[in-house]
Amino acid sequence: MLVVALTGGIGSGKSTVAQNFAELGALVIDADQLARMAIERGTDGFADVLLRFGDEVILNGDIDRKKLAEIVFSDEKARKDLEAIIHPRVQALFAQAVADLELDDILIYEIPLLVETGAAEKFDYVVTVESDIELRKARLLKKGLYISQIEKRMASQASEEARTAIADAVIRNDGDEDSLLRQVENLWESVLLPQSLG
Repeated sequence: MLVVALTGGIGSGKSTVAQNFAELGALVIDADQLARMAIERGTDGFADVLLRFGDEVILNGDIDRKKLAEIVFSDEKARKDLEAIIHPRVQALFAQAVADLELDDILIYEIPLLVETGAAEKFDYVVTVESDIELRKARLLKKGLYISQIEKRMASQASEEARTAIADAVIRNDGDEDSLLRQVENLWESVLLPQSLG
């Protein structure tokens, strides 16, 4: 089995690349999805978020992720507190997923904060998706984020240099979807498949 970290800054196109890998036959897990599971209503994580952030982050009985994001992206201490609640739970959910793998599986773990959490050495292979910063901003504006939100989120993430320094492979997403898919297919066929059979 092969456990691959897929990282990249916000707006770089990680999710598109993850989707491409899934279509090629990889199992794909999204760290953000695990983070949502970690603080779902009824979990210990939910109770801890409520204890730390209070009722202002609750909307219709669930955690208001938009409100929570506003708080943590403008307050370093709040962000660290939230990470302390979420990260251990996400790691436990991920460890369970890895334990369930078959011998010939290739798992792609979409993890935006790979550098920030110092988790690179836990993976067999690290891929980062990188893209021109103005292109990334344009994609995020299209998704409905405001420029102030985009800049705060980018500022809270590791730099492109830090990501490429720990990566085994870099996928550039500055062109069209065909060019992106060709890079993914090439990496899959020339590196990941042979390593998983290795």
